[in-house]
Amino acid sequence: MIVVTGATGNVGRPLVQALAEAGEQVTAVSRHAAQVPSGVRHVVADLAEPASLDPALTGAKALFVLLSGDLHAVGANPADVITRAVASGVRRVVLLSSLGVVTRPFGTTRVELRALEDVLRSSGADWSLLRPGGFASNALWWAESVRAQRTVAAPFGDVGVPVVDPADIAEVAAACLTDHRHTGGVYELTGPEVVTPREQTAAIAAALGEPVRFHELTRAEARAGMARVMPAELADDTLDILGNPTGTELRVSPDVETVLGRAPRPFTAWASRNAAAFR
Repeated sequence: MIVVTGATGNVGRPLVQALAEAGEQVTAVSRHAAQVPSGVRHVVADLAEPASLDPALTGAKALFVLLSGDLHAVGANPADVITRAVASGVRRVVLLSSLGVVTRPFGTTRVELRALEDVLRSSGADWSLLRPGGFASNALWWAESVRAQRTVAAPFGDVGVPVVDPADIAEVAAACLTDHRHTGGVYELTGPEVVTPREQTAAIAAALGEPVRFHELTRAEARAGMARVMPAELADDTLDILGNPTGTELRVSPDVETVLGRAPRPFTAWASRNAAAFR
């Protein structure tokens, strides 16, 4: 049995699907009731309360850990997720971390992720670490304005990073969960090329077959909007990356191709696959 946390998100959903199609027994974990593929067990649990995961871990051999907002919950102790899993008999753990633990290691969230990576390394389980950069699916932030006004509003229109398709992250995670050759692997996951917000807008327009206007926000305008949905510190941190990426954040990593034997998907492929979200 392979347990997938964050099973209804942009990475978890295709990961569950890929494992199920490969014939693996899968338990999908999410905070709320959800539809899962036929044959997949679903368990409701909140990783901010690691004990709630215990029913899902019964009989599990491997665990995919995606903490998202749970990492920042008041009183959360994400290390308990790993220690409880290993104590229950889980022998393989794949952690979705972040490229930021390398490129910007002193941010609050990255300090916590680095500490969690260290917990996993010393847990006694076989492990793999996935460190993606920016997600192609972050473009869904623009979906409402594209649907309503055929407009993308974003800062730093001509500054890009090699965003990665969450489906590629999911396929790499599936390989790490099922193939012992990836034990101890630390994989930096990116797309095949640097792509700017203006270029992403053009890709969305091509997928829709309709013009989409790009409107460049100032940093202050972007921060004001982001601070409504995330802590101000995280908004500033994100804007620092988007506006002034480091050399490492601009680097196209070979790791997706190393694991999967093919090049990572370009943003255009993600836009075509997700065009319905922008219609």
